[in-house]
Amino acid sequence: MTDLNADIKESPANSPPGGTGVRRARPDRAAARAASARRWPLSRIIGVALLILLLFSVAAMVAGALALLSLHDDQDRVVGTLSPAALQVQRLDTALVDQETGVRGYALSAQKDFLAPYTAGMVDERNAIRALQAVINQLPPSAAADLKSVTTQAQFWRTHYAQPTIDRVSRAGRPVVSPDILAGKADFDALRTRTAALQADISGARAQAIAALNNSAAVLDGVFIAVAIGLAAIVVLLAVGLQRMAVRPLHRLAAEARRVAEGDFEHEVSLSGPREVTDLAVDVNTMRERILDELAATRQANTVLQAHTAELERSNSELEQFAYIASHDLQEPLRKVASFTQLLQRRYAGQLDARADQYIEFAVDGAKRMQALINDLLQYSRVGRSAREPALVSSDAALAQARNNLATVMEETGATVETGHLPLVLAELPLLTAVFQNLLSNALKFSGGKPPRIVITCTRDEPFWLFSFSDNGIGIDPEYAERIFVIFQRLHERTAYPGTGIGLAMTRKIVEYFGGRIWLDTSYAEGSRFLFTLPMPAETMDQAPQDETSTDKTPKEADD
Repeated sequence: MTDLNADIKESPANSPPGGTGVRRARPDRAAARAASARRWPLSRIIGVALLILLLFSVAAMVAGALALLSLHDDQDRVVGTLSPAALQVQRLDTALVDQETGVRGYALSAQKDFLAPYTAGMVDERNAIRALQAVINQLPPSAAADLKSVTTQAQFWRTHYAQPTIDRVSRAGRPVVSPDILAGKADFDALRTRTAALQADISGARAQAIAALNNSAAVLDGVFIAVAIGLAAIVVLLAVGLQRMAVRPLHRLAAEARRVAEGDFEHEVSLSGPREVTDLAVDVNTMRERILDELAATRQANTVLQAHTAELERSNSELEQFAYIASHDLQEPLRKVASFTQLLQRRYAGQLDARADQYIEFAVDGAKRMQALINDLLQYSRVGRSAREPALVSSDAALAQARNNLATVMEETGATVETGHLPLVLAELPLLTAVFQNLLSNALKFSGGKPPRIVITCTRDEPFWLFSFSDNGIGIDPEYAERIFVIFQRLHERTAYPGTGIGLAMTRKIVEYFGGRIWLDTSYAEGSRFLFTLPMPAETMDQAPQDETSTDKTPKEADD
């Protein structure tokens, strides 16, 4: 037999004139590499460009960060401190007005309900003062003194006018004009004046902070505009420089390489540019020379491969012809042998001696077994040779067909089949029927003389369906878990259990052809259990299998 690898390895030595078979350095290659060594490498060019861009980016980020930080500080002062403080001063002023309104209303009406604004105003005053004191260090220096003056004056007004007026009306139980009403009004006006001074301090500081905030925003906008203009200028300059120094030489090199790739292997590749580009041009030219050498070797190897392909085609044709002979011409003599030996058996039975009858029985049995063996071998060889693609197949339909094919045997043995609804799978109906039939036949054959009880279930094992065939037969030792799937391997004498030893081997071949696998469950001790998987169609991925289980004594009862 010809060694293809040897032919391919030896071909360069026998290359035709189109290739040299040996890499030869051109005289100017060393000079070209020496010239390219004096050029700036592409890595240095790109490195300088990136360094310029990096320095500008760092400077832009520092300037932007400083401007953004200043803007953030001014914004935080306005939004987080001064605006809330101004709001609290307004709240304080409103609370004081509410107190004065409540005292005046109570003094005029002597009704307790009019004191509600006074009480609520005191609570609001305390809350506003507490909020202002929390940020007093961030307010203008005069704000602290003004706040203290407001609180002192408010306490003085309540002590000398508001509270005595309330007490006087409460004791009299009727409206009473306070003799201190003018003094109380003067004290409250002084309080409003001091509150206005505090409000003016905070408002002035807020106005200054807003101006600073606008200033920072303008500076930040200027920085961003300057960065954008500078970045655009640098990008344009870098793009023009890289285009001229790197991209154009690469385009020229690509054009040269494309010319060689289109079949002009005699065209020499040479150009100028960055060091990497010129080195790459030299390497491409070296590769071109190597391609010339390898092309000659490839042509020689293709000749050898074509010869091997023709030999394989001839061998496959002979195998197909043998299969045809085995299925037609070889079986015809066997049918004649079987027919005539059966005629001899019927005509001369009892007329010859017992040994002659035995010999005739052996001949009849041998012819029948040979026919069964040939048929099984043909079925085994045809698995996987179908041009049809696996499609959606009903497992229920395949099981029903298998049970119909074995109806007579199942009725004679009193077999019971327990199964539920079986799902759709990706398979071929005839082959899937053969799988079910072989497993059912195996359970019926090795039942051990008692009525077979076969349980068939199916569960999800995405992306597969997991089928289970269990029976109550004689079982299989775990040490034979793989041997039973080997063709012609039998665990029992033919006289005890008939068969050709191909059924389980064919079952495994069919299941693996569909993309699944089959094995013996060695943990099952009440008989034997076979498990196998089949691909789950995408259409049934989201559907739960129905697990209703029904028990059928015979196929006839199932049909009814």
